[in-house]
Amino acid sequence: MNMELDLDGIFRNNDTYDYDEDYEYKEDFDQRASDAVLIPLLYSVELVIGLLGNGLLLAVLAQKRQSWRISDTFILHLSVTDILLLLTLPLWAAQAALQSGWCFKGFLCKISGAIFNINFYCGIFLLVCISINHYLSIIGATRLYSQNNPRLVHISCLSVWLVSLTLALPDCIFMAVTKSSEKLRCDHSFPQSDTDWKLVSRLLHHTLGFLLPAGALIACCCCILLRLQRRTKSLQKKRAIMVILPLVVVFFLCWMPYNITLMVDTFRGGSKKSVDVLSGNPEQSLNKALMVTSGLACLHACLRPLLYLGLCGNFRKRMLAMLTRAAVESEDSLWELGVGEEAPPDQNHEAEELKQMTSVDHQVQSTQC
Repeated sequence: MNMELDLDGIFRNNDTYDYDEDYEYKEDFDQRASDAVLIPLLYSVELVIGLLGNGLLLAVLAQKRQSWRISDTFILHLSVTDILLLLTLPLWAAQAALQSGWCFKGFLCKISGAIFNINFYCGIFLLVCISINHYLSIIGATRLYSQNNPRLVHISCLSVWLVSLTLALPDCIFMAVTKSSEKLRCDHSFPQSDTDWKLVSRLLHHTLGFLLPAGALIACCCCILLRLQRRTKSLQKKRAIMVILPLVVVFFLCWMPYNITLMVDTFRGGSKKSVDVLSGNPEQSLNKALMVTSGLACLHACLRPLLYLGLCGNFRKRMLAMLTRAAVESEDSLWELGVGEEAPPDQNHEAEELKQMTSVDHQVQSTQC
């Protein structure tokens, strides 16, 4: 009787099986689940508060259209850019919440990406215009914008929109729906054979869109603070900088993390090999950091109306009067930005003293005659 056991069939198939391909780690699953909840929740809060605040702001501006001022024009353009950004937030929230990712058309991806950067460019350039006007009014008692010549402010706002649209052209061209980690994403899709387009678009964003206007904005605010501390005693000028400065600080706090992360991603593209050796998957980490910081950047669209409500007493009175249907006869500036306003109190006082001196001289001459 043959008692030999044939084990050849058991050990012939000795292929190894990679369990990591089908096994989903609990940490990765929990991380994706938290992203699918926290990011849409953040966008939803921003959308509700932002639309409510900017809607009330536009209603107040529409109510006082008969006594329109130069500062109202700047606030209107800032509010319009914020509303455009807020309207794209449901698309980004759906991309983060849905397992399939981006489920909309490709042109919506291009428009959403362009509006995101247009909001940033318009916001920083309009703040630069307001700060430069206030700086000129302090150092030389002159103003870039005047209530008697409102054409210049419309030209400035139109130029800001044209420059912002030009800088956002790469987003309209290279934004596309791509597949990453079995999920559709709306992201930049540059040609793999040529990385010059990515480098050029990023350099335009970093230099013309961020560093140069940010430097001008910081320089103006610092010079204004030094001038106010040393010389001027005008209450109107101090009120203006107390409104401008929080707007600038909140803008930078919201947008700075995103721009720093974008710079890191730009430099990582030039030294990708060295980074890949040090980290396991730097591209995935940077993509996630860009997603989180872009959500924080959108936060300023709902914070700006809250700043107006807390800092601008005239705007607060006008809004409460509108909600309670009370009559408001005051035609003072709602925002106290010092843009296109009349001569400050100290200059008016000097003018009155000059008139009194001339009248006294005339009286003396008449008595002598």
